[in-house]
Formats: sequence, structure tokens, C-alpha cells
Amino acid sequence: MAQDNFSRVTEFILLGLSDTWELQLLFFTLFLLAYTMVLLGNLLIIVTVRTDPKLSSPMYFLLCNLSFIDICYTSVTIPRVLVALLSGHKAIAFEDCMAQLFFLHFVGSSEMFLLTVMAFDRYTAICRPLHYTAIMARGACWALVAACWVGGFIHSIVQTVLMLQLPFCGPNVIHSYFCDVPPVIPLACADTALTEWLMASNSGLICLGCFLVLVASYALILAKVRARLSQGHWKALSTCASHVMVVTLLFMPCIFTYLRPAGALPTRQDKYVCIIYTIFSPMMNPLIYTLRSSEVKESMWRLWKRCRA
Repeated sequence: MAQDNFSRVTEFILLGLSDTWELQLLFFTLFLLAYTMVLLGNLLIIVTVRTDPKLSSPMYFLLCNLSFIDICYTSVTIPRVLVALLSGHKAIAFEDCMAQLFFLHFVGSSEMFLLTVMAFDRYTAICRPLHYTAIMARGACWALVAACWVGGFIHSIVQTVLMLQLPFCGPNVIHSYFCDVPPVIPLACADTALTEWLMASNSGLICLGCFLVLVASYALILAKVRARLSQGHWKALSTCASHVMVVTLLFMPCIFTYLRPAGALPTRQDKYVCIIYTIFSPMMNPLIYTLRSSEVKESMWRLWKRCRA
């Protein structure tokens, strides 16, 4: 009987953001523009960093990896949303839903870990400049990036396995535009209280823990340099300011979404909060990092002149 319950729901229906055709067309246009900006902006950063030897510092190595993660992160959700908005086909197979959930948490948590590593990089550069080269050597950078991906994979495996243990035999309507734990878990035909708390502890504590580490690192940076704000320190603080903007855009909505059981509050309005960290934050990353970094802008200008030559 349990196996029958598991096999009854073969697909879910994603309600999306609106049932009105005019609003769907508006969302399609906005999402397409945002996705185009994410792809072009982050690809430009990757090409610029990879082709300019002057951008060989660990900070730009990590920035290049962040751009790659943003491309992967948005590609998990936005293409399917665009197809659904244009065609009106809102069904998603159960296997595809679980796969989307897995890759969403895999790439999303890897990005959170990477942002924490980037904060550590800035802390080391500002507070321990004499040891910076030794601490953030290229081998160490590769190891830290690999650790981010491994941590994201472990987190995502836990989330997905917990979801696959639940029986889905009744309602199949998801009040969101993509598959994620908060809107999917209330559809299970079982008592999910324990599972909800386990998932909230997993995702929510990762978000909160990374956020607190980031805040602590920037607080230490400010305490370190407030008495000696030379030109170099002002430049470093400017870089940290861009990191703080990224952190705020990504972590605050995630903490709101994941640091509570799925049934604690209605999830129908959560889909609008999700737009911030699934679309708006990845779209803003290229703008924030390029506009706040004169080196990146100069390198892009040199790349543009080489392409025109």
C-alpha cells in the first residue's frame, strides 16, 4: 500500500505567479530580460577574468566561480518558467520536480558557501596582508571552492532523500513557479512535522550560519581598519560593501523562507519572495561587482578594444 501511495502522483502542477495572460506576458518579458542579463553579465565576467593576467588574484578567481554558479543557479528554474509562461503548460513530472529541487539546493547552497569563502578572502587581505599570499595560495583557493561544491552536494542529497521518503498520493498543485521544499512538502500524504523541522534545521541553519559568519567577518574588518583608513583600505572596504549588498539580497529572503517549518506560514505569498534570491540577486551580482571594481571595468574595456581590433 505504501508503494502504491508513492506511485499515485506522477506529476505536479506549478501554478506560477499569475493566471492572467497579460500578467503572464509581463512576467515572461521581465524574466527573459533578467535571464539574459544574468547570462551575458556573468559570461562577460568569466571571459574577462580568464583572459586578463592582471586579474589573477584570489578575489577574482572566486568571483569567476561565483559567476559560473549564478549561471547554473538561474538555469535550474528560469528556462522552465519561461516555457510555462509562454505555452501555458504548467505540469512537471515528479522525477523532474525532484531533480529541480536537488540542483536548486546543490547550486544555491554552494553559492552561500562560496560567498562565505569570499568574505574570508577579504578578511585575510585586509587584516592579515603579510600572510595573504600564503593563506590564499592557488591550491588553497581550489580546495576551498571544491569544499563549497562538496558541501552543497551533501546538503542537497539530504534534502532530496528526505523528500523522496514522503508519500505523495493526493493534491498535486504547487503554489509556486518552481519545485522547492516549502511549497512541495505540504502535499505529502503523511505527517510531515518531523521532516519539516529536519529540513528547516538543514536549510535554515545553513543560511543563518553562513549569514552570521559573513556579518562577523565584515564586523572584524571594520574594527580592524577604522583607525587607519588609508587609500588601500578604502579600496578594500569598497569591495566589502559590494559583498554586503550581495549577502543582503541572497540571505535575508532565504532565511525567511527556510528557517521555519513549511506549514508554519502560508506559502502562496512566498513565491514572490523567492523572486529576490532566484532571479534578482543573480542578476545584480554582475552589476554590483563590475561597478564597484575599477580593475574589472578597465579589463572589460581592454577586452572590448581587442575584440574591435
